[in-house]
Amino acid sequence: MSRDSEALASVLDQVQRRLLAEISPTTDMNSREQVLPTIDYIFNEVVRESKLPLSRAEKEQLRKEVIANILGYGPLEPLLEDETITEILVNGPNQVFVERRGRLTETDIRFRSNSELMRIVDRIVTPLGRRVDESSPMVDARLPDGSRVNIIIPPLCLNGPTISIRKFAKNVFTEADMLRVGTVNQSMVDFLRACVLGRQNIIVSGGTGTGKTTLLNMLSNFLPSAERIVTIEDSAELQLNQRHLVRLESRPPNIEGRGQVTIRQLVINALRMRPDRIIVGEVRGGEALDMLQAMNTGHDGSLTTAHSNSARDTLHRVETMVLMAGTDMPLRAIREQIAAAFDLVVHLERLSDGSRKVVQISEVQGLEGDIVVMQDIFRFEQTGVLDGRVDGVFSPKGIRPKFVEHFSAMGITVQPEWFTPLPTVTRRRR
Repeated sequence: MSRDSEALASVLDQVQRRLLAEISPTTDMNSREQVLPTIDYIFNEVVRESKLPLSRAEKEQLRKEVIANILGYGPLEPLLEDETITEILVNGPNQVFVERRGRLTETDIRFRSNSELMRIVDRIVTPLGRRVDESSPMVDARLPDGSRVNIIIPPLCLNGPTISIRKFAKNVFTEADMLRVGTVNQSMVDFLRACVLGRQNIIVSGGTGTGKTTLLNMLSNFLPSAERIVTIEDSAELQLNQRHLVRLESRPPNIEGRGQVTIRQLVINALRMRPDRIIVGEVRGGEALDMLQAMNTGHDGSLTTAHSNSARDTLHRVETMVLMAGTDMPLRAIREQIAAAFDLVVHLERLSDGSRKVVQISEVQGLEGDIVVMQDIFRFEQTGVLDGRVDGVFSPKGIRPKFVEHFSAMGITVQPEWFTPLPTVTRRRR
């Protein structure tokens, strides 16, 4: 039967209004056990009064929609439950996109109005102790399942309320998973494991959605279990299995604009916590200076990520972020700090077919003049596009990094074949 959307919207509105009128002030609206019986009773009453000719299946579907709107995230609920979806992007009430396997597609999900979408926004932020209104039209938050959410509303966003959800991976990608999907090859994994065990400072770089946190999770699995690890994040996404782990998360200001705790403050505090390793989920600003100083004062083997377009651009970005700290250090001194702090840059890209690959692993060799010298150890060489899939090979560049010389003294094996160049690649025609 053709369902009358206005009649169904009326049912939803009536259930919500009557629920608010009849519910006890002491009832926890975030508790399904407390609210669900009342919702069911009111829903059945409203459906009977509306005299909608609903079949049993249609009535059950409408009940689910009502519950999702009142207790959950409305039309977004099935998207959040779909494990194949990695991102949900709501561009106002009339457009919802999802990402699967690195590709964006538009869904047929629509909201009836800006008001309905704002109800979902309130459902997201209220249990988190946050608010979104004209005086505070932007918010970054984390859902109970760990998914990261960003919300921006009018007047800043002309499309209407806009929601971006980066879903939390329930199962951490292991090195076997990374090999299976072709993000890295075995030689690169073995080399990166040796670098982590050898206490090299590594920065993982790439654009948005390239898999930086996923790779950082994989690298963290190589950390010795006996070490004390301190992680620092803006929104907690890292999933480490270490026994001796301290997780720190920044805090935004409250409604009165007070109580903010920044990544930079947490980095400074972490140095007083006797860490063996510091892992910063992402450096975005002045905390880069404190991270460099930590790496240059005995905290070897630290890991972090940054947004950038290439391995070389990563170091330029770090320069800019250090300047954001308000330091009056000359540029050469900043570059000396960078060259001394970082040993390795691991750069990821999302390719045209949606796949994510480590396209560069580069050694930071030092400073010559005013230039930080870098050398590629591995590169992904694209050879063409075959049946819509990017074709290519991971190519060692024949360079043995200088820092591996002391690995043998640490009991870490380095295989010469990791760095042996491949035969000349024949490029395929597109």
